[in-house]
Amino acid sequence: MPTPSRKSRRQFLQNLAAAGTASILFPSARGALGYESPNDRPVFATIGLRNQGWAITSKSFRFADFAALADVDANVLDENVQKVEKNQGKKPDAYKDYRKVLDRKDIDAVMIATPDHWHTKIAVEAMHAGKDVYCEKPLTLTIAEGKLIEKVVKETGRVFQVGTMQRTESGQRFLQAIALVRNGRIGTVQKVTCGINGMEASPVIPAVAVPDGLDWDFWLGPAAKVPYRALPEMRQGYGGGVPLFSNCHYSFRNWHEYSGGKLTDWGAHHVDIACWAIGATDTGPSKVAPVEYSLPVDYKDGYPTVNDRYNAATRFKIRVDMPHDVEMIITSEGDNGILFEGSEGRFFVNRGKIAGKPVDDLKENPLPDGAIEEVYGGKVSENHTANFIEGMKSRKQPISDVWSHNRMLEICHLSNIAMRLGRELKWDPVKREIIDDAQANSLLARENRKGFEINI
Repeated sequence: MPTPSRKSRRQFLQNLAAAGTASILFPSARGALGYESPNDRPVFATIGLRNQGWAITSKSFRFADFAALADVDANVLDENVQKVEKNQGKKPDAYKDYRKVLDRKDIDAVMIATPDHWHTKIAVEAMHAGKDVYCEKPLTLTIAEGKLIEKVVKETGRVFQVGTMQRTESGQRFLQAIALVRNGRIGTVQKVTCGINGMEASPVIPAVAVPDGLDWDFWLGPAAKVPYRALPEMRQGYGGGVPLFSNCHYSFRNWHEYSGGKLTDWGAHHVDIACWAIGATDTGPSKVAPVEYSLPVDYKDGYPTVNDRYNAATRFKIRVDMPHDVEMIITSEGDNGILFEGSEGRFFVNRGKIAGKPVDDLKENPLPDGAIEEVYGGKVSENHTANFIEGMKSRKQPISDVWSHNRMLEICHLSNIAMRLGRELKWDPVKREIIDDAQANSLLARENRKGFEINI
């Protein structure tokens, strides 16, 4: 089966526009999102394929053709090539080096689901290569990386969707929550609590031989060169099939070298919705204070003193001073989800439920017609990928834009810095820097390892 011509793919924007909103939102038998023929569909590639890489790829088959996949683990790559071929009837090309994907002129967009420390380098280089980008959350490893991505999006005009799919999916519960807040159903918002779970500390994890098929140096990429570490016990359930304790697959989230623990994992979801609801998507906090927290290793000057076990916070309670005198609490305790409290009521929302008296009152006093659509900025998309492709068509930024994402993710990054240094931080949301604390400001950026600088 030949690859669609560049000319036919260019027609997809025109065809989408001609199809109209109904076809875009309710795909017909002729094709998803208004495509008149299979050759008109945009061509995608996915970079990073474990867990979320497969998740975002598999839910995108209806809307795009996948011409290529890239992963530094040959086993992961081979498995996903087979799965994609089975689902779309055509075998995608396979690469260890993502740059070969970016060199291809036939690929319109990339989906990035690598570990967090790779996101910015790949995303920036993809945009400069003329690709639109869908990147998993959390978007960045540092606040400085977020500023760079914003700059490149503006310079290149590329469409960029962040994978905070709670904005589109989860049965629209989070959109309903925002509509309740905006329509005054809890009065003046006073407090919002984001429950994002904690994590367990690890035992000492020894350096061992790198598994067959994994290019460990390439996996590390921009991060410092260190030994591969793992214990024999294997992880079960979601993310399974890899060591339960390691500094690589799945467990990378527990290391500040590659991610930000639960603060940037689940925080990227719930803090995002909280900021959206209280109207803080284009600003930031004034202060971030670690009330209670536990770090699994000792820190000195903001850096862990040992490198043989997890180092991200295991338990925490962070108080954040937000605009309009709203107190935000980010905690590892209690239910995973968001509790909104106001002068006239409170309610709770997560991916499985939305509950509380303001929700019960909807039976007798429903939200105004169009309240959900007003939050979303129009008809709610079928899923997060559909919204991304609608943005590709219109050349407008999707619902999870980089600017709002970075503003809320700054809260999560600052929370981690505050715990690493053991003190509260005052934040200037205009200059986007920490006030009167040079040491803390030095943690807003991180230098890439030589040979893995960002090529722009």
